Amino acid sequence: MKAAIYARVSSERQDVDLSISAQLRALREYAARNGHQVIREFIDEAESGKTAARPAFREMIAMARRPKKPFGLILVWKYSRFARNRQDSIVFKTMLRKAGVQVVSITEPFEDTPTGRLLEAMIESLDEFYSANLGEEVTRGMREGARRGYYVASYAPYG
Repeated sequence: MKAAIYARVSSERQDVDLSISAQLRALREYAARNGHQVIREFIDEAESGKTAARPAFREMIAMARRPKKPFGLILVWKYSRFARNRQDSIVFKTMLRKAGVQVVSITEPFEDTPTGRLLEAMIESLDEFYSANLGEEVTRGMREGARRGYYVASYAPYG
């Protein structure tokens, strides 16, 4: 089957396991092992999964919706790389499914059964929770650091 690969990292300081090169290597190996022909690789660097306004993501979705789509499968390392917003995940996966394109996580494989869809929804909900909770934790940490008199911005102030 013809496939596209989608890889994403949220920041330039992303964990080594989630680096673009690590994702691409694992995705290419999975495609080769399973007989998929990789037609295109879409990469979003330093782009949050909390929004669908990612350049490569949008281009990939547009190509998948063409009448003569070049691929019928999108491979992602984890569902959190596809989206960290449950609503976006549902909307785009439904849109892709109607266009005959399947999204597959190579590390979180689920069968297209009621149980598989339930587990996928749970993983996506946990991904969204993780992202929202992390944002609150970072903000709380920054506020506490400021209360203690520490400088919490990325560059030193003037004066």
